[in-house]
Amino acid sequence: MSLNLEDKKAVVAEVSQQIENAQAVILAEYRGVGVGEMTNLRAEARKSGVYLKVLKNTLVKRAVENTAFSSLSDEMVGPLIFGISEDPVAAAKVLNDFAKKNDLFVLKSGAMPNEKMDVNAIKALASLPSREELLAKLMGTMQAPIAKFVRTLNEVPTKFVRGLAAVRDQKPA
Repeated sequence: MSLNLEDKKAVVAEVSQQIENAQAVILAEYRGVGVGEMTNLRAEARKSGVYLKVLKNTLVKRAVENTAFSSLSDEMVGPLIFGISEDPVAAAKVLNDFAKKNDLFVLKSGAMPNEKMDVNAIKALASLPSREELLAKLMGTMQAPIAKFVRTLNEVPTKFVRGLAAVRDQKPA
């Protein structure tokens, strides 16, 4: 179904808004992938906070024009699905995981602000831990010294009580 001019402007505005806040844009070719599988991919992307759409390449080219992602314009050929996310790892991880399970789904290209990525760079990015994982590791690292200090402080009265219990057990009733 063809879009009229107003609809096209709305699509370009929506994609431009997503690109404005994006840290990563990933392009993948989806030729031959079934509807059910694409629905599963969209659900997974929604859970990860990834904006995932099949869009007309000409409209996306207009949206990325004069942005940090303008280097992707020459890669926009054929049936593509666009993954855009504020978390640079999320889009790469979702699309790479789906590509591993689906031979017909092919990662084509990607970009971070002012840096174009090839397929190997996307796979490397997807192997990095997500933002939430990194924050959890940071919090664990920050809490470790405090937790060890509390356990050490707790050990003094515990040893005292064990010593009293040992003395009590040794004395005849």
